[in-house]
Amino acid sequence: MFRYFETVAKACALLAGVVMTAIMGVTLYSVIGRTLFDSALLGDFELVQVMMAIGVAWFLPMCQLQSGNIIVDFFTTRAQPQTRDRLDRFGALTIGMMMGILTWRTALGGLEAFESGTASMMIQVPEWYGYFAMVPPLAITTLTAFAQATFGHRLQGAQA
Repeated sequence: MFRYFETVAKACALLAGVVMTAIMGVTLYSVIGRTLFDSALLGDFELVQVMMAIGVAWFLPMCQLQSGNIIVDFFTTRAQPQTRDRLDRFGALTIGMMMGILTWRTALGGLEAFESGTASMMIQVPEWYGYFAMVPPLAITTLTAFAQATFGHRLQGAQA
């Protein structure tokens, strides 16, 4: 089971890397076009904005799996390992609940954008694309956090 979370998180991170590389390509194309040909890519900022949100969302499962979120351990550095483990599990539970709410609200926002037919201003990309592209990694992050709260904060390398 634990290897499943690691495999899924790696796949998510690879997809996020592809999205970030695409952002780089869009930006490079726009800058070169603007500089050399006096013609920028229409809606480049819209594309970058949506793609950045999607890319960040797809990095979240790996971030959660590797305990990459900010942890303020100033008061717990001298605590017993069991105390730190309980606090880590509580933190994972809290993040899991927060990510669950974020998943739910993002899905509802996507449905609302789909039903209303809203689109970006310049290139008319439907807004629901971005919302729905962020729902799977948010759900995966939610499940990862709940698994960490249940089985321990660091899943990687654990024996099933």
